[in-house]
Amino acid sequence: MKIRTITTGISLQSPNETEKIKQAAEFNQQAKLFFEQQGYEVQTTRIATNTWQEYLKGLSNNEIISEIQILERFCQNLNIGLFNIGYTSQPETIALIPEINKSTSLIYCSSKIGDGETGINFENAWESAKVIKRISQESEKGYGNFRFCAWANCKPGIPFFPTAYHEGNTSFAIGLECCDLVMQAFANANNIQTAEKNLQLLLEEALHKVAAIAENISDKFNLEYHGIDTSLAPSLEAENSIAFAYEKLINGKFGNPGTLAISGMLTRVIKNVSVKICGYSGLMLPVCEDIGLAARANEHTYNITNLLLYSAVCGCGLDTVPIPGDISIDKIAAILIDIATLAMKLNKPLSARLFPIPGKKAGEMTTFNSPYLVDCKILAVD
Repeated sequence: MKIRTITTGISLQSPNETEKIKQAAEFNQQAKLFFEQQGYEVQTTRIATNTWQEYLKGLSNNEIISEIQILERFCQNLNIGLFNIGYTSQPETIALIPEINKSTSLIYCSSKIGDGETGINFENAWESAKVIKRISQESEKGYGNFRFCAWANCKPGIPFFPTAYHEGNTSFAIGLECCDLVMQAFANANNIQTAEKNLQLLLEEALHKVAAIAENISDKFNLEYHGIDTSLAPSLEAENSIAFAYEKLINGKFGNPGTLAISGMLTRVIKNVSVKICGYSGLMLPVCEDIGLAARANEHTYNITNLLLYSAVCGCGLDTVPIPGDISIDKIAAILIDIATLAMKLNKPLSARLFPIPGKKAGEMTTFNSPYLVDCKILAVD
């Protein structure tokens, strides 16, 4: 098991509060060292803020872009590689996201398309679809959409990007990469019941150790500990692929009958570990971030409709899903509204990070040049 991220959340009142950013960066490095001294690999440290609508309020579009670029340069000087400016929930500011994306390289952000209080925001879904389409056209191979997602019903404190945003006093949360434990739990299981018991035991033991270290860090640095997002973040290593783990239990491949039941079981386990949890704490099925999921996409064992179905019992939504570059804004918006509908109906956090691939159609291969993504065939959107 690895620590995928230590994410510190801060609230800004103005973009000039750089001391808060510096303190968060220093804390992240100390926390990283603390975990490493206990034998854990820490892959990334990250900083997320409150919605940028609050601390960039009243500025013109050009001023907003300029201030965000200044923030990015400040982050670069501090060797901060992942910085999230939170979400926006107004159509006019959602429309600005492609410019932010194009003008930066390490800034992540998101749009809010619904919550339990106000329901689905159809206008925001439409604007977000336009953003996804435009970013795909204005970034190399559509890769800019790696730093943007649209979400519904997501609470503050999620440590994973691009959905992460913060509210309140400074705090930190932990995100894990623990698909190796799933593989271990499933390896010697003859059925789903045994697999579930195995995984419960393994996760309880592993996560209690992580939680104890996080609590010690919280005490040492007098900083609030928000919890562990127990989501099964993906691995690019074949031996730890979540898709291949499924296939130790089902008589077939990921996407075949039995996939839904395993998805529900995995979520049941990771939501009921007896540690302080936060964020999604659900099953992630990011198509281009898991070598097994990519391989099965190439074999057409599942499609976008299947992924939506699995989201109903598990996951985080549609993540790193490659779709045809000529897809219409209407169709993208329809996908986002489907996600928001599930989030509202089931009262769960869901997000969509979609990759329209310019100049390519369903069935053709992506050609990303990224250490974070694996190439696969583009999924059809019927």
